[in-house]
Amino acid sequence: MTLPRLLNKDARRLFLDRHGLSGRPSGTGRGADLAQVIDDLGFVQVDSINTVARAHHMILHSRRQSYRQPHLDPIVTRDRAAFEHWTHDASIISMQFFPHWRHKMDRSAEKIRSQWKNWRRDGFEAKFDEVLSQIADHGPCCSADVGADEKRSSGGWWDWHPSKTALEYLWRKGDLSVCHRKGFRKYYDLTERVIPPEHLNARTELADTVDWACQSAMDRLGVATSTEIANFWDLTTKAEAKTWCADRLKDGSLIECEVAAADGNIKASLIRPATLDTLQDLPAAPSQVRIMSPFDPALRDRQRAERLFGFDYRIEVFVPQAKRKYGYYVFPVMEGDRLIGRIDMKCDRKSEVMTIKAFWPEAKVKITPARLKRLTSAMERTARLAKSKNIAFAKEWLRG
Repeated sequence: MTLPRLLNKDARRLFLDRHGLSGRPSGTGRGADLAQVIDDLGFVQVDSINTVARAHHMILHSRRQSYRQPHLDPIVTRDRAAFEHWTHDASIISMQFFPHWRHKMDRSAEKIRSQWKNWRRDGFEAKFDEVLSQIADHGPCCSADVGADEKRSSGGWWDWHPSKTALEYLWRKGDLSVCHRKGFRKYYDLTERVIPPEHLNARTELADTVDWACQSAMDRLGVATSTEIANFWDLTTKAEAKTWCADRLKDGSLIECEVAAADGNIKASLIRPATLDTLQDLPAAPSQVRIMSPFDPALRDRQRAERLFGFDYRIEVFVPQAKRKYGYYVFPVMEGDRLIGRIDMKCDRKSEVMTIKAFWPEAKVKITPARLKRLTSAMERTARLAKSKNIAFAKEWLRG
């Protein structure tokens, strides 16, 4: 039997449409509109690097150009429309999904506890009751508020003092929740004080969570392998996702297909039959240029991004400067449904200047006057997000 085949352009359009990147980034970017963006994406990864703006702000701004950094905090801390926990990494997650995270918390608790016995300093397990009692009696706290008599270290993120490790573990386990941040510092409170009762008290069976996780991942991927489905939320094991896919193939709600990669190779994947019928109606992404976070949900899976877009991206934060090909923290640049290059830029908060160090276009991407104008407009929008009043260009910033 001949399998249906998606052209590369159709696969890109489908994926971008499911990730909120097929329309213009209009909308208020605050309140209910912003909460809906988070719901549609499912999660927004949080990252500490702030050369321009942190990952979560860049992700939201890519979809709502009116979005500004203060707009997110009320969604999480006042409206409780989202909570902070772990997918594949620390993320802001739509609150309606909290009951499913109970299973992740339970599953990861013993695994993390075992790992951290080897990775962290000794004694963090002995701090659990002390930390919980302090928060119960005195309210939310951060890592600086616990373990006052414990030695601090500048040895790196892995060298936490025992009470900080206890805080992080109890958060991952679900006894504590992040109630707010000051700057980028997390403050923790008892979970029952943070999560609204209707979500706190709801429970799901593991089988229902596996089904939900796989279904909702498929919703957001459009076309995928079982491994990509498992990796999307990191709520299910690869074996669970593989079994789920096999069952859906049997009942006909999924079918096999082939997807053409950017280099012409073919990837065997799965798709809903109804999705095939929508391919001809998918909107063409606007020609507007967007400067993306490296942790954008559309780009986080590097292998998938390379397959669909022909874009080979590597974060060079931990690469010695002399060995970096591009730069410390370089942003992918999207135009329409193509990734056209990467840009190295940095904001100076004191002078309120965003400096463009370099832009490297992808092979076969010509910098026409019209494209340069669109790129410059994207820089200006990003500068406004980062509260930079001016843009400075390094000498010979335009490469290639």
